[in-house]
Amino acid sequence: MTIYLDVVLLENICMNYIILFATAYIMKLKRKHIRIFLSSLLGAVYSVVYYLEILPIYSNFIMKMLLSVGMVYIAYKPETIKGLVKQLIIFYLTSFVFGGCAFALLYFVRPQDIFMKNGVYIGTYPLKIALLGGIIGFIITYIAFQVVKTKLREKDMIYTIKIKLKEKEISIKAMLDTGNLLKEPITGMPVIVVEKEELYNILPENLLNHIEEWMGGEGDKTISDLGEEEYVTKFRVIPFSSIGKQHGLMLGLKADEVTIKKEEEIEKRDDVIIGIFPYKLSKNHAYTALIGLDLLERRKTNEFITNFER
Repeated sequence: MTIYLDVVLLENICMNYIILFATAYIMKLKRKHIRIFLSSLLGAVYSVVYYLEILPIYSNFIMKMLLSVGMVYIAYKPETIKGLVKQLIIFYLTSFVFGGCAFALLYFVRPQDIFMKNGVYIGTYPLKIALLGGIIGFIITYIAFQVVKTKLREKDMIYTIKIKLKEKEISIKAMLDTGNLLKEPITGMPVIVVEKEELYNILPENLLNHIEEWMGGEGDKTISDLGEEEYVTKFRVIPFSSIGKQHGLMLGLKADEVTIKKEEEIEKRDDVIIGIFPYKLSKNHAYTALIGLDLLERRKTNEFITNFER
């Protein structure tokens, strides 16, 4: 079989370019095509030298690692060692996926014309097949990373909170909502928005059943009429704005205590208003409450003050 080195070089440049471009795209790095091309050329030249066994030292593991570091640095020019390591890891993961897709496609198309010499796959297969494998690999890698990032993002934003009111307590999942800037207008206390259904375990049913009537200016029974005078001083009216409702009102009540837990970090607060939301907050019931940054920022501030005093 006749092997043309220029074809091997071109194929490796194309594959390296797709992998480097995909890595930059996934990590949202600034992409300069000339730098990516030079990095791809370096990797392609290495493959040719490795294939021809011109310099045996090129088969050394350390040389392979140095090549990868050089390619990543040329392509992206990371400013820190941490950034370089992160880009190198994603580069390797992307390479593994691309390589698997490309070689699987090549095997099913023309397996008899493919063989490996000195760790380099060569053959008479068309260049377009290798490129197609690279494109398929790019799509798979991009989707996989998006799914993983979404899962990690959701995990990082979910907190466990406990709400205590008159010796009763519930534990629910709350999502960090950076847009939740609600405060009780008089005291400035932060507001946690909670689905009404979750509050039936700590609030009287006859109170919760009349909330929509009170907020709509309807109904002929007050809290006192329902025999729940002990809750009168705890209720608050909270103004809010949202999409489709610029001047809305939400009924809330002050909790005796709210505990916020994230992994091993726990914080207890007694200055939180529970906003009662009559609808569902999550379609898959992943969370039933929304907390704002105010609650977390205060925790970080307290930690800073404590460490400073020490």
